[in-house]
Parts: sequence; C-alpha cells; structure tokens
Amino acid sequence: MTLESLSFIEAILASAVSAGTIYLIASVGECVTERSGVINLGIEGIMAMGAITSFIITLAYGHLAAILAAALVGAVFGLLHAFLSVSLRLNQIVVGLAITWLGLGLSAFMGAPEVARELLKALNPAVPEYLAELKQAPRLPEVRVEFLAGVPILGRALFSQNALVYAGLASALLLWFILFRTRWGLSLRSVGENPALADTAGVNVFAVRYLAVIVGSALAGVAGAYLFIGYQPFWVENLTRSRGFIALSLVILSSWSPLRAIAASFLFGGVESLQFRIPLRGFGAETPQLIMMLPYIITIVTLVLISLASRGRIPAPAALGKPYSREE
Repeated sequence: MTLESLSFIEAILASAVSAGTIYLIASVGECVTERSGVINLGIEGIMAMGAITSFIITLAYGHLAAILAAALVGAVFGLLHAFLSVSLRLNQIVVGLAITWLGLGLSAFMGAPEVARELLKALNPAVPEYLAELKQAPRLPEVRVEFLAGVPILGRALFSQNALVYAGLASALLLWFILFRTRWGLSLRSVGENPALADTAGVNVFAVRYLAVIVGSALAGVAGAYLFIGYQPFWVENLTRSRGFIALSLVILSSWSPLRAIAASFLFGGVESLQFRIPLRGFGAETPQLIMMLPYIITIVTLVLISLASRGRIPAPAALGKPYSREE
C-alpha cells in the first residue's frame, strides 16, 4: 500500500467518524424515543433548530452555551411532540412531520438575515464590510490523544476529534447500558412493547414516553448543534439536508440498538464523505448530482436489503406509533 493510498484511507475514516457523529447523536436519541413506542419524525426540524440556535449562541457566548441551548430547544420541541402525541393521542406521523416543517421554517426565518447579508455581498462587493461580514463560528477545538493519534489508519479517526465526537460515542454506550442493563430501561422497553401490561405492573406509561421523547429530541438538538460548530461552521439555509430522515432510517438499520447505531452511523458518515472525495479521484466529476444522491441511494438500498433479509418482519417495538389510553 502506497503512502498516498494510506493517507486517503485515513482521511476517509476520519471524515466518516466526523460526519457520522451527526447521525449517531440523532439516531441514538431516536432509538430511546422509539423504544418507548413513539415515532418522532420531527428530528429533521429539531436538528435545524439546534443548528440555528448554536449559530446564534456560539457567536455570543461560546460552544458550551450553544450546545446546552440547542439541547434545551430540542427538549422544548420534544415536549410539544409528547403533548400532542402522548397526551392528546394525535397521529404521531402527522405530528412529527408538522414539527419538521415548523423547525425548518423557523430556522430559515431566524437565519434569513445572514442569507440576506451573503446575497448582498455577492451582488455588490463594494458594500461596507460590516454589512457583508461572513459570520463564521469557530469550530470545536480538536482533542488529540497524543500517544494514540499517531497509530496508522485508525489513530486519526478515533483519537484526533473534537469533544462532541467522543461525547456521541459515550452517549451511545451509556444509553445502550441503560436500555438493556437497568430496571429503568426494562420499563421503557416494556412500554414500547405492551403499554397496557406495563401500566398494570405499575409503570407510568405517560411519564416514560414523555421522558423518552424529550431526551431523544434534546439529543437531536445537540446533533444539529454539532452539525454547525463541529462539522460545517457557517450558516446556510437547509443546513441539515435531510440528515434527520437518514438518522431515522439508521434506527431501523441498527435494530433500535444504540450500540449498533455506532457502526451504522459511521458507515453512512463514510458514504457522505465520499461524496466530496470521489470527484477528486476523477470519478463522477461530470455528474456531481449523481454523487450527491449517493447517501440517499445507499439508505434506500440498505432498508430494502434489511426488509428482504428479515422477510418483511423488521423487529420494531410492538406498540411503536400506537397511542395508549387506559380507557381502551
């Protein structure tokens, strides 16, 4: 293997981990939500709100405040989703899509001044500098583990990343342990499988679902914050580019397991990074639109293969998407 090939592989793996963290944080949160029996299709909108919140807060107060604010905004949207889908028992699909469009529209409105500033700069380069200033947030600093970062191939990918990458991995491991090794996790999974039986056993179905939706939405907000301050530190409209919907598909790919979501997310992060590196190697430079379709094609193909392998019986939580009422 030549030095150039080794460098290319290292760059792809490092980009896969960096890009995959967006999907990892969002899909791990959705695993928790769906294990409780609630589908949150609002992830895309919540991620967009997390991104615009981090854009506004980072410039004024720094990274930590931006991450906390994005998590809080995500939790508020999760509370709205839980109220509509758990308390009012509205259709979870409709509620989730409504939250997606609300988040996308509101984030575009809040980011409109920046878009207008860039348009003004493009149309008239002679405008005053304070009007045409590009607001680019500082990226999260790299946390480098010196004695491991130099390991060939994997060192750069795993030990030379920012703090949110490590936090994403830690959250996946922690939530897997909580879901499958603790009493609270057993209660949450029982609510997603048979809420009536769980209620009879003394589990507060509504409280568990509220908490699961809020936690999952808070993590989606953090994923949006990471997208801005850890991956693409400048604001453009539609920053999420359907990454929330890909994260939803990764929940299925990982069989609702936060541990498997690590591999699934980094796989799709690698696919996304290839979008920008394949043309540099001389492939697809004439048809960039086809290269940009690659993550979505891989998503569809993967889900079809999983469905065929399981003969259409994907092991989803039995009560997923079904509202619960004690009167029924």
